Amino acid sequence: MSGAVDARLADLGLTLPEVVPPLAAYQPAVRSGVYVYTAGQLPMVDGKLAVVGKVGAEVTADEAKELARTCALNALAAVKSVAGDLDRVERVVKVVGFVASAPDFTGQPAVVNGASELLGAVFGDRGVHARSAVGVAVLPLDAPVEVEIQVELRD
Repeated sequence: MSGAVDARLADLGLTLPEVVPPLAAYQPAVRSGVYVYTAGQLPMVDGKLAVVGKVGAEVTADEAKELARTCALNALAAVKSVAGDLDRVERVVKVVGFVASAPDFTGQPAVVNGASELLGAVFGDRGVHARSAVGVAVLPLDAPVEVEIQVELRD
């Protein structure tokens, strides 16, 4: 670890994971101009989902919030794989969170706060972003949460 963002991650007790390999025909992240867009990141740890199921049924909102945090950490790994250094992130522009929800679950914003709060803790004011939190019927591999981010780079 060498940069300020890597040091901040260490201060938070976090280690950037390896980039999660694609599950289908896509790249984990792509750069277009000054922006990096990530694919949807699942809460994979060591190559597998620790928890599966619907939020508000098999998975609690608090568990799902922690899983969204894991998704955001995986997204940062994908960004770094394209940008080379997370210190190049000028700002986090947009976060989109998908929450596999039981029919009566309406707490998607609180779940996706797990990702938003992590990005704020890592980047400070540069981590403040626009966001969508969407409830869906099912996600790949029966994951409870999926998060994608868009960041702007500085050269």
